[in-house]
Amino acid sequence: MITTIIVFIIVFGILVIFHEFGHYIVAKRSGIMVREFSVGMGPKVFFYRRGSTTFTLRLLPLGGYVRMAGEVDDGEEELQPGTPVTLQTNDQGVVTKINTSNKHSLFQGIPLTVTGTDLSKGLYIKGYENGDESEVKTYPVDHDATIIETDGTELQIAPEDVQFQSASLGKRMLTNFAGVFNNFILAILVFTILSFVQGGVVTNTNKINVMPQDSVAKSAGMKSGDQITSIDGHKTRNWEDLSVQIQSNPNKKISVTVNRDGQSKVLSMTPKTQKSNGKNVGMIGITQSLDTSFKTKILSGFTQTWTMGTTLLGALWSMISGHFSLNDLGGPVAIFATTSQAASMGIAGVLRFLGWLSLNLAIINLVPIPGLDGGKLILNIIEAIRRKPVSQRTETIVTLVGFAFLMLLMILVTWNDIERYFIH
Repeated sequence: MITTIIVFIIVFGILVIFHEFGHYIVAKRSGIMVREFSVGMGPKVFFYRRGSTTFTLRLLPLGGYVRMAGEVDDGEEELQPGTPVTLQTNDQGVVTKINTSNKHSLFQGIPLTVTGTDLSKGLYIKGYENGDESEVKTYPVDHDATIIETDGTELQIAPEDVQFQSASLGKRMLTNFAGVFNNFILAILVFTILSFVQGGVVTNTNKINVMPQDSVAKSAGMKSGDQITSIDGHKTRNWEDLSVQIQSNPNKKISVTVNRDGQSKVLSMTPKTQKSNGKNVGMIGITQSLDTSFKTKILSGFTQTWTMGTTLLGALWSMISGHFSLNDLGGPVAIFATTSQAASMGIAGVLRFLGWLSLNLAIINLVPIPGLDGGKLILNIIEAIRRKPVSQRTETIVTLVGFAFLMLLMILVTWNDIERYFIH
């Protein structure tokens, strides 16, 4: 269990960092301020400021985000009239730091009860100093001033010139797509590394390797290099054919025809029963054969990403166009359960799982649902067609509806996963 938890956190951490770093680096190059780069969700555990960005580590390892200045989901806390704050000023009387938390000991400053602010265009804050309501004092705010939020996180304010909407449409589209792009790059890198770790690239042929330990196939007389040509009379032309036949017969005796050095042999064996995605499947202890050429290994990142990507797109289309089922989806619980299986197969299993998850994250994020990167890109395309941006109000409503839908779907999927893996 401890190993699974550690692998789960590391895998999720790599996925989040790669995805969010794509948004982060392209936003920075486009002149958009990234106010926060967060790994994890929920309560803050640690934060570190570098330049205009605050890097935070949060308690729940279930995602992450970048807060770009001026975005609908920036989550900036508004300074409402009546809010007590403490101001830090420079020698010219310009505000360099605004403390809105209840930790007044962070620095010695000017106590102010806010009556009005503009931290976007006018760059000022005004209010009653030291509780004296006879006079409203106005302080200019520095362009690069910071604000300490109620949870103690220090962020830079977001003047209009560095906000997301101030960048050109092309730069905003690139920023929205950059996270998905990085996930494709990560998948390519991971699958390339995997091919060298396991000594070659897995093929989809009916030629197999026999696992050396606790193998039903080995006990029945099967050898590495054998070609499985049929199972119980069903022809098996590739790995998919034979795996379907074996997995569909847990704890049932099967007749396996193999080709060895041009000679046909018939072997009998009974697949062991093993849990996979909440179902009982048959296993006989064989793996796919490997193509060990250097060229194949070098190109494997691209070829495996393409092959797996087209398979995932096909599955997604079938799910949309056919009968949708929650069993077709998996949330954190399903991923955690799969992490356990991946960890049991060593570094190769973890790498394969990481590449698969990265590709899944890239493709799912391209689905045009508000709240996902695909939804944001659709709004960008609408803006390009209309030649004017969607109103802030419309974008906010669409984003909130999309977020609510995703949260509801996540709850339903998580409960379905709990029933699949722990109740039934």
